[in-house]
Formats: sequence, C-alpha cells, structure tokens
Amino acid sequence: MLLLGFFLGLAVGIGFWVWQQVQLNRYLRRVLQPLTPHFDKVGLLLIPGLGQEIMLLKEQRQDLQQSLQTYQDLLEFAPVGYLQVDEENQLLWCNQQAQEILYLQRWQPGQVRLLLELVRSYELDRLIEQTRDCQKPQTKEWVFHPSCDSAAEIQTIKSLTLRASSLPLSNGQVGVFLENRQPLLDVNQARDRSFSDLAHELRTPLTSIRLVVETLQNRLQPPLNRWVNRLMQEVDRLINLVQSWLELTQMETNPNIQLQTEAVELRSLIASVWENLEPLVQRQNLSLSYSGPENLWIKADPARIHQVFLNLLDNSIKYSLPSTCVHVQAKIISTNNNGGNGGFSSVEINLIDSGLGFSQADLPHVFERFYRGDKARTHSQQDNNSIGAIVGNGLGLAIVQQILLAHGGSIKAMNHPETGGAWMQIQFPQVMANSLSQDYS
Repeated sequence: MLLLGFFLGLAVGIGFWVWQQVQLNRYLRRVLQPLTPHFDKVGLLLIPGLGQEIMLLKEQRQDLQQSLQTYQDLLEFAPVGYLQVDEENQLLWCNQQAQEILYLQRWQPGQVRLLLELVRSYELDRLIEQTRDCQKPQTKEWVFHPSCDSAAEIQTIKSLTLRASSLPLSNGQVGVFLENRQPLLDVNQARDRSFSDLAHELRTPLTSIRLVVETLQNRLQPPLNRWVNRLMQEVDRLINLVQSWLELTQMETNPNIQLQTEAVELRSLIASVWENLEPLVQRQNLSLSYSGPENLWIKADPARIHQVFLNLLDNSIKYSLPSTCVHVQAKIISTNNNGGNGGFSSVEINLIDSGLGFSQADLPHVFERFYRGDKARTHSQQDNNSIGAIVGNGLGLAIVQQILLAHGGSIKAMNHPETGGAWMQIQFPQVMANSLSQDYS
C-alpha cells in the first residue's frame, strides 16, 4: 500500500507540472502572436540602418583624423613654437619651432618625457601649473638660458627672451605657444645704438649753428630779428631733443645709474618747478593746488626729481583748459597697520589737470619714446612759435618713467573720473623718517 501511494502521488505531481507548462505555452503564444508575422521584416529593416550609422561614424572619424592631421601640419610649419603637456607635465607633442627655441634635441616624436627633464626652465613649468590651476589663459615673458650637454656648445648658445601664452585643455592638458622675442630686441638695440651715434654727431654742428644765430640776434633789428628768434627756437628744440635722447638712452642702457641722493622737501620742490613755468601759467591763467603733509621729505636726486615734476607739470599746463586748477595730492602709505616707523613706507603723488585727458587708444603708449597722442589735446598750446614756448619732443614721459624706475618708484597714467583730465599717479618708495614721525604724530 505504501509503494502504491508513492507512485500515485508522483503521477499526480507530474501531471500537474505538465498542465502548468501547457498553460504557460498557450499564454506566451497569445502574447507573441501579433508580433510574430512582422518580426523578420523588422529585423531586415534594422540591419541596413545600423550599417548606415556605422558607415557615417567611420566617415566622421576619418574627417576628424584628417582635420587633426591638418592642424598638426599647420602647427608644424607655424612661425611660433607650440608644445602640449599632459596632466603630469609630460611632453606629448611639440612642433619644429618649439624644438629650436627650447633646444629639444633629446626629444623624439612619440616619446613621452617630463618637460622639466628636457627643458630646464622653471618659469615655463610654473606658467603651466598656473594655467592648470586657474583654468584660464596665461602670458609670461622671461629670459631663457638654454642648457646643453656639450661644454663646447655652451659658449655658442645665447640666452633668449621668450614670451609664452598658455591655455588649458581637456583632461588636465595644457598647450603653450612660444614666441622668440630676442631678434626684435636685438633690432631695437641696434636701432638705439644708431640713433645714439647720430645724436652724438649732431651735438657739435647744432652748437655751432646756435653760436651763429646768437651773433645774428645781436646785429639784426626789428622786424628782421623775429626770423632769427624763430630760428633760435628751432635750434634749441633740436638741441633739447638730442640731449633728451642721449639721456634716455643712457638711463635705459644703464638702469642702475648713480644717483646723488639727498633729502628733498616735496612741496618746496613742486613750488619751485611751478615758478619756473610761470610764463606758461600766466598765459593760461592757471592755479596750483597742493594737499598732503606739509613737511614731506623724500630721498632723491634733486636734479633728477626736479626734471620729473618739470616734465609732468609742463604737460599739465599745456593741456589744461584756461582758468582751471592743477591739483597735486600727496599721501604717505605704510605697510605697518599701526602707522609706526617700523613698517615700509612710500609716498603716493597724484597730479591731476582739468584738460581733455588721454584717449583710450593713447593710454597704453604714453610712456613710449616719440609717442605723440591725439592732436586734439594740444588745443591749449597757444602760439608755439613765440619765444619761451615749451615744445614737446615725445620723450618727456619716457624720461620721467626711467628716472622714477632708477629711484625704485613707478608711474601710471589714467583719466580722473571727476575732472576728466589727465591723472598721473607716482609711487615713490624712499620717504624720510622725519616725514613719517610728523605725519603719524
């Protein structure tokens, strides 16, 4: 009986499982029946579409590879150097110009090596790191001293002045464009030497011409002497131009010029310069306004610093509107928050006129030699041909900048937002201790 019950239960279980499978197959047949007649057609339609997409992707890939090759060819023959590094500053690729500029004889195309191992330029390495950190284009100019494995070649390799412009790329990579500025600097130096030699040669004949004109001035009577007076004015202008050029060239060639420094009281110096320009001041009916410490002493070369303010106030007078005021503002700036004598102190001097100011196109170039701005700014310069008129030669502000640089200072040109006139801001570092004690007392 026990064996009979076991077989009976097994038969019932197998029958129930078979019945479930039959019901499941019927259900699946009903669900799939609408799709079955069209399944083969759908498959046939999808296969050509996929083939077309694959062909299109292949064509796009070929176009991208061709464009990449075109860009590489352009960079290879570009007149500027280009290199590209990865996120670890390993050199991935560079063109022929970059290899020549940076002396990359040890690098081979396809070779990935650390840039600092190939080019011993920490300035270039820092530029790349700054570009990657800031994710903004950067520009830097420096003197590059190439390294060489051969001791014989080191003597023949010259230092180069390079300018690099970097830009961030994807995946931490950085691209750098390199420009060799040394040939341009060499041309400028050769030009300056030629002009200096010419200026030296012109001094003697100009002096002789002036002596002849002085003799004629004493012998001619009005109205004939006015022509001699005009000739004297032009000769003096040429002599001043030659002297200014020689002086500027000397200061640029030797930035560390020997200054005969001593204590100079700023307000008295400005008042003295203003008195020297009194004929021009009266003709324009101008006034001078000074604000700042009364006894402000600076350590400077008296003759040089007198020339600075003479050129600046001369420009302010020439370009100011009649019956206006020239403002001179001075204040002491100290890095010591308590205002004591222990911190580094400098003086800021602002010269502000009420003229037309600088045009936006002129502002970047006002300190360049022989640069003359918009002629409309010379409207207030009346009767330049009269005796005693001060005629500019385009070197005044360049000389001012060089003198201040020699003193460790700086100058910046702007337009004042209130007066609309020119605004010259001077930073002068050497303030005497007696000025500080009085100012902070």
